[in-house]
Amino acid sequence: MITAESNKEYYRALINKEKEYEGVFYVGVKTTGVFCRPTCPARKPKFENCEFFETAQQALLASFRPCKRCRPLSHPNHVSELVQKLVEAVEENPEKRWKDKDFQELSIDASTARRQFKKRFGMTFVEYARARRMGLAMKQIRAGLPVIDAQLSTGYESSSGFRDAFSRIMGAAPTLAGNSKILKTSWIDTRLGPMITIADEEVLYLLEFVDRRGLEREVERLRRKTKAAIIPGQTEPILSIEEELNEYFAGNLKDFKTPAAFLGTPFQKQVWEELKNIPYGQTRSYSSIAAELGKPSAFRAVAQANGANQLAIIIPCHRVINTNGELGGYGGGLTR
Repeated sequence: MITAESNKEYYRALINKEKEYEGVFYVGVKTTGVFCRPTCPARKPKFENCEFFETAQQALLASFRPCKRCRPLSHPNHVSELVQKLVEAVEENPEKRWKDKDFQELSIDASTARRQFKKRFGMTFVEYARARRMGLAMKQIRAGLPVIDAQLSTGYESSSGFRDAFSRIMGAAPTLAGNSKILKTSWIDTRLGPMITIADEEVLYLLEFVDRRGLEREVERLRRKTKAAIIPGQTEPILSIEEELNEYFAGNLKDFKTPAAFLGTPFQKQVWEELKNIPYGQTRSYSSIAAELGKPSAFRAVAQANGANQLAIIIPCHRVINTNGELGGYGGGLTR
């Protein structure tokens, strides 16, 4: 049941169009009979004309119809048809080097494609297509194909241009990358917002909310630690964690089985293992975790290790609160 205090909080989030509240609530507007998501661009109703719901189903059962502007029955991060069309086009011919006429043939405006891809993936369409080509080049080089053959097969006539593009994306020149590790990254939509995953074929290395502050630095640190190239794609651990997250947010799963790698100092790993021991639905304080580790005065170090966690949800740093029972900080945002 939504409390009066939550109603005020949700109304403030509605007025400010706060993205963190996507999936947390829906608002029914009594004067229009429609219900919307928190970030709906429509004119905001008065507080007394709002009725808040935790699920879209509750709003529908209360006789509200879905808003045509914000489409509350689709996912807040729903992939547009344009993005879907271009992703499919890349997969049909991943070696292709895109030019303006290619967009024209698909009746797509190049600037619109650039903007939508940037919003969705954090990179432009051309950068996405280039990363896909470079992923193929890396695969060919690792399989023993000469660099010149990988260069030509991925559409680069200039050796220097190929080396520069390869190094910019992969972090190593192609002649040095034959034994490099490859990690793949993918986007996962969840009830609490989009998350980014990074994994190889065996284990998950990173699971984090896309809008987390400092995410770019996290990814770069991971790339340096693993000495890996990070390219768009999917692996078994990525598919596994996506399925488990869906079950988790549906309330059907409490323990994650997807294999994961914990890259940190010995102390950080100790803290993370202790976090995993916090039972589902319970909380602990920073000081109590420090005491469990036999270092009662190290609660600040525990808090720092908590913040360095690169596997959100799986390592439940969200279950750690202040000693007085109040929320402290959370990398994914206190609203979550």
